[in-house]
Amino acid sequence: MLFHAQIPNQVGHLGSLVETFLPWTGLAVPALLLCALVRRSATAAVAVVLPALTWCSLFGGTLLDKRADGGDLTVVSHNVNEHNPHPAHTARALAASGADVLALEELGSATAQYERTLAGTYPYHVVRGTVGLWSGYPIDASRTVDIAPWPRALRATVRTPKGPVTVFVAHLLSVRFTPFSGFAAGARDAAAHRLGDALRAEPAGRTVLVGDFNGTFEDRALSAVTSRLRSAQSEAGAGFGLTWPASLPVARIDHILVRGVDPRASWTLPATDSDHLPVAATLRL
Repeated sequence: MLFHAQIPNQVGHLGSLVETFLPWTGLAVPALLLCALVRRSATAAVAVVLPALTWCSLFGGTLLDKRADGGDLTVVSHNVNEHNPHPAHTARALAASGADVLALEELGSATAQYERTLAGTYPYHVVRGTVGLWSGYPIDASRTVDIAPWPRALRATVRTPKGPVTVFVAHLLSVRFTPFSGFAAGARDAAAHRLGDALRAEPAGRTVLVGDFNGTFEDRALSAVTSRLRSAQSEAGAGFGLTWPASLPVARIDHILVRGVDPRASWTLPATDSDHLPVAATLRL
């Protein structure tokens, strides 16, 4: 826990793997305490204090409820899963969330169903490849952001009553874990660097980036992106806001990141027919 940043990432992306699941290292604390009690060792019990304090210093603030009222714009993002068996049901659930702006990732053959189902709630939308943006406010200046050989990210301007907000929607490439290659994240990391370049070149002050990063905010390999924005969940959430897999979430890989705006609240929405949970945030412009 204390020296996770020193774990090398060159072989098997071991550092990224540890940082993805770093909060779960806290499970070692009760296990060590149980061993100390079984051994009836005061020295071992005292030794448990160090990892406990380390975990609290890293994640104690995350457990606090930092949500507040107010805000001008509610944003929802969801990886809907291209194999979703009930896309129309998922679309209706997301529309019922009350989001002003809705971003979807991993669109596939059911894109037209999402467009039809969401049309009554969101009069404006744009789809680029496998990602899309729906809005109750006008959208303009939309374009594909080249982060992969096929469209997986877009940039658009949403004309809110409080002025324009630049919105990026991205789905970084998937990672795989095997005993032979380790945490295979090279393609994801390359896409993150290209997305980071786009964010660096973005002149707009009020910027929101949403999507499925296939990695956590703590993963150093995503620093090209995460170093340029703030996490709505970290600043205005309650708990870790884990999103994947939806049936038993162990990591938050779906994010709402911002700069030039203030997060007021961040939370996860109930499960849909996807393997990810939707994420939401209310922002003050």
